[in-house]
Amino acid sequence: INITHSTPQTVMVALHTKYGIILYANDFKFDRFPTLGEKPNYKRLKELGKKGVLCIIVDSTYSQSCKKTPSESVAKEMLRDVLLGTGNRGKAVFVTTFSSHIARLRSIVECGKKMNRKIVFLGRSLSKYCRASESVGIAKFSDVEIVKYRNDIKKTLGKIHKSGIGKYLVVLTGHQGEPKAALSRIVNGELGFNFEPDDHVIFSCKTIPTPTNIENRRVLEEKLKNQHVRIFTDIHVSGHAAREDSRDLIELVRPKHIIPAHGEHKMTSAMADLALEMGYKEKDIHVMRDGQILTI
Repeated sequence: INITHSTPQTVMVALHTKYGIILYANDFKFDRFPTLGEKPNYKRLKELGKKGVLCIIVDSTYSQSCKKTPSESVAKEMLRDVLLGTGNRGKAVFVTTFSSHIARLRSIVECGKKMNRKIVFLGRSLSKYCRASESVGIAKFSDVEIVKYRNDIKKTLGKIHKSGIGKYLVVLTGHQGEPKAALSRIVNGELGFNFEPDDHVIFSCKTIPTPTNIENRRVLEEKLKNQHVRIFTDIHVSGHAAREDSRDLIELVRPKHIIPAHGEHKMTSAMADLALEMGYKEKDIHVMRDGQILTI
């Protein structure tokens, strides 16, 4: 069943059995205004609800967040606001985001064109996902210079610096502060390019909350601050359902059993609390451990 997420062509999977339908619903949100691809297939979800969903395995990532996850069109406007609404004339503008987020990358490219800047993508994962999206007809990046390997990235940064950094919009890997990604290598002086005071670095992402990522981002941002770079964080909306999206999904498909998934215990417990709030009995809500077997 077509659904929306931060990667294109995401689906929910319905497994039809003689006992009823098992619906696998991780990695989703309800986006009625996507910037790439189709809207969620609400009609099919309603049909499944009428047929009888025995159990749903459901994304709990933001089940503690009492809101609806905003549309990707909101993130597009956030990017426009930062890229077109701040003083960056003659300054370096570097944007980092998820390499698999094709819709976000296209929004960045659109902004770059309106800024009258040449767009350059730096990094292996950006190259991989952009080429893959082109090969299956999801999006085109023929208007972007894509540079994959470290030595070529170093040469390209030298060219950019020589011809005028204010002529370019650079999109690069490293949004989680990964030490070997392009942004960290630049900050660490490994690629022969130095930021100048008041250059812009835009994080079109959230920090994925693991201890390693949190520390890597802290170190990266501290180094950027020491170089007097202007930092813009959280120019982003999530691809995961928040509490009210989950409520809408449960109301659409009306499962007999709910298995909260895709989250730490505090997240799956919050999903269980939502199910209780919606009138489900504890015996029909199953907060499980990895590898645990459930018979229903």
